[in-house]
Amino acid sequence: MAAEDRVPTRGVLRRPGLRPVDIMVALALVGLLYGLLRLAPSLGAPFLPRTAPAQVSTDPANLPFYAVRSLLRMFAALIASVLFTFVYSSAAARLRRAEKVLLPILDILQSVPVLAFLSITVTAFIALFPGSELGLECASVFAIFTAMAWNMTFAFYYSLVSQPRDLDEASRIMRLTKWQRFWKIDVPSGMIPLVWNGMMSFGGAWFFLAASESISVLNQQYALPGIGSYAAAAAAKGDLGEIGIATAVMVAMVVGVNFLFWRPMTAWAERFRVEESESAEKPRSLVLNTLRRSAIPGLLAGALRPLGRALDSATRPFGLAEHPLERPVLRRRAGDVVFTLVVGAAVLYGGWQSFDYLRSTVGFGEFGHAFEQGAATFGRVLLLLCLATVVWVPIGVWIGMNPRITRYAQPVVQVLASFPANFLFPFAIAAFVALGITLNWGSILLMALGAQWYILFNVIAGASAVPSDLREAMANLGVRGWLRWRTFILPAIFPYYVTGGITAAGGAWNASIVAEVVDYGHQHLTAFGLGSYIAQATRVGDHPKILIGVIVMIVYVVTLNRLVWRRLYRIAQTRYAL
Repeated sequence: MAAEDRVPTRGVLRRPGLRPVDIMVALALVGLLYGLLRLAPSLGAPFLPRTAPAQVSTDPANLPFYAVRSLLRMFAALIASVLFTFVYSSAAARLRRAEKVLLPILDILQSVPVLAFLSITVTAFIALFPGSELGLECASVFAIFTAMAWNMTFAFYYSLVSQPRDLDEASRIMRLTKWQRFWKIDVPSGMIPLVWNGMMSFGGAWFFLAASESISVLNQQYALPGIGSYAAAAAAKGDLGEIGIATAVMVAMVVGVNFLFWRPMTAWAERFRVEESESAEKPRSLVLNTLRRSAIPGLLAGALRPLGRALDSATRPFGLAEHPLERPVLRRRAGDVVFTLVVGAAVLYGGWQSFDYLRSTVGFGEFGHAFEQGAATFGRVLLLLCLATVVWVPIGVWIGMNPRITRYAQPVVQVLASFPANFLFPFAIAAFVALGITLNWGSILLMALGAQWYILFNVIAGASAVPSDLREAMANLGVRGWLRWRTFILPAIFPYYVTGGITAAGGAWNASIVAEVVDYGHQHLTAFGLGSYIAQATRVGDHPKILIGVIVMIVYVVTLNRLVWRRLYRIAQTRYAL
């Protein structure tokens, strides 16, 4: 009788049928695919630069369509940013010679403002897709991409260079290929900072949505259907009611994206946390729990598994994920010499072309004026960083080290960080005029609204990534007060703060383009600074001045990175890596 009880019944062996949760997930996927198919024809609508509309309709009935189009651009830019992050960060972290070039290039790219990219890429993309709106769409997505990618790349690069040695040894012992190491070790070890910085970069990109959808370059004005171009048109009309409607829709979009995408991603990323003792409370997500109860994700993963095996086989010729313990000195030095000559020749050629172009146009005397305006913006950036550090580091540590607080505070922080501050610029202008505050000082607040969140998000990520066993050890030892901050909290979050600081500085320089020149109706405020210099040159299509402004901004940003941030990066790698 006991033996009969151990025999499984027929119902146990029967494959379970569709459950309500499976039907719900399947309907959501079908609805998503249907929406993308319905939007596809509008992306290739006829487009002629001379007759293209300069503004979109401000009829509130169009807002749902505008919101979906903006979301499509944002997620297209996010996918491109992730792919760029994986390739660029891996090359910079794994190739010794490439690192010496790729990191300075990343510094330069981060310091180039979004408007400068638009002034170059709009014409190129329109020429690439003649007669189609797809060219303008690609230019808009590329502009949003430039607002996301650099921060994500810095974060993932740091996770690779600060990877624990035992993971490297494990990949050698397991004889993993380079492809297998990337997906089994590199991506999981960097997933938590990548998700947090991706969420923060996505939020920061909302700040430039209006500039990327309502494009003003070369004395031409182009407008794509989107929530950003709607807000720009409402601000040009001076209609606070329509701006309020756009603000409400934007808040709904941010909350919806956070609930449906970023909260599931942050909860899912917790599976990659490495610590000896489990945290008391982990982030939770209703959407992620629903997907885990459904069989649909498993079916999709099973369908894609043969593709994964094929890629494993196809990438084996690239070799194993290991480096020779010793290289011939002569061969290494010869390679360094050749690499230096090639890079130096490319830099000299580009420098000479720029020198000749500027000499034959505006002349080099314009640099003095640009550096003077750059000094004013540089002072605003430093003041912003100091204030943001004092305010947000304690708050970020408090949120990140309390998982229960994180669950409630993270959606609020996400809404605040994602909300485009330039939607509030009309109200800021009214306040500045009423209080007698010039934009020379008011622009600091406007720049902070777009840049301070980089520090807050990275500090939260660093505090939440501290292993629970270290927290318990500090609590058991009774370490409190300033001693706890000096010996435990500050060293633990320092690498993340450095990442947040360098991206906040770059974000502040970028935000100066829209913060130092503000328009609302008939009101026009301008601050003395490099941001207003580049914005005005871009508006009239003055390419020599755009180039001078970008070069000056690059000099300021790269100098600050090399003298301050890179040294802090080395300290973080050598002294404070967990």
